[in-house]
Amino acid sequence: MTRRYLVTGANKGIGFAVVQAILEEVPDAHVLLGSRDAGRGKAAVDRLSGEKAGWSDRVEALEVDVADPASIAKAAEAAGGGGGLAGLVNNAGIGLGSDDAARVLTVNAWGPKRVCDAFLPLLDPEAPGRPRVVNVSSASGPMYVARSAPERQAQLTRPDVSWDEIEALMQAYLAEGGGDRRDHYGFSKACLNAYTMHLARERPDLVVNACTPGYIETDLTRGLAEARGANPADLGMKPPRAATRVVLRLLVGDPGGTGWYFGSDAVRSPLDRYRGPGEPAYTGE
Repeated sequence: MTRRYLVTGANKGIGFAVVQAILEEVPDAHVLLGSRDAGRGKAAVDRLSGEKAGWSDRVEALEVDVADPASIAKAAEAAGGGGGLAGLVNNAGIGLGSDDAARVLTVNAWGPKRVCDAFLPLLDPEAPGRPRVVNVSSASGPMYVARSAPERQAQLTRPDVSWDEIEALMQAYLAEGGGDRRDHYGFSKACLNAYTMHLARERPDLVVNACTPGYIETDLTRGLAEARGANPADLGMKPPRAATRVVLRLLVGDPGGTGWYFGSDAVRSPLDRYRGPGEPAYTGE
């Protein structure tokens, strides 16, 4: 039986590497490669199709702009004709250092919520190990929480947080002007982590987790190296393929729980502070 997966923001970077890893490690997988731009999505599929024999029949492009509700609805309708999904990877993201707080929140927090609203009805309840949702977050989320006021820390880490409360926080953040631009990205990922807890609680029939991919060289981070006149590797950035370890564990392995946040080493981590790779696992609630 074929297992179908959707990966958003997958025409390049981490998303592309995740699609590649799924095709390599899950022999019965068929992947919908989500891309905001149809042409770039097709080019990515063509590239994968030429890598190994048989891959051309196991991957297809799906145009989906996670910032556009109409695009998401159209993509879900198109995907629905191919049968159920075994898993969904919300990978599309923007905004490291962006001044546009509304845009960052739209893509990084509202986007995954809207994608889930549209695609969760397509998940196959009989998928091996229960249907999966993986939200690709960032260590910037816990680091933002760590430097926030105690009230906001509690709001973003409370296990019974509701989506209405998360959305109210985002609206308040925008109304207040959003603070320092370095906060936009971290705040958006902290909200995504909170949504992960909420969705896992609301949907116990699914396995829903979030993770940081690690410090990966992508379009989001490459500018940081260029601004310093340094090579990305010299700053500790790893290639996109390094991010697939944790994503694949959450998507097809045994994460050990649901509603959790994981470090790039595929170990459970706290929502309110940074846990470095190799440090002891977080064991709290």
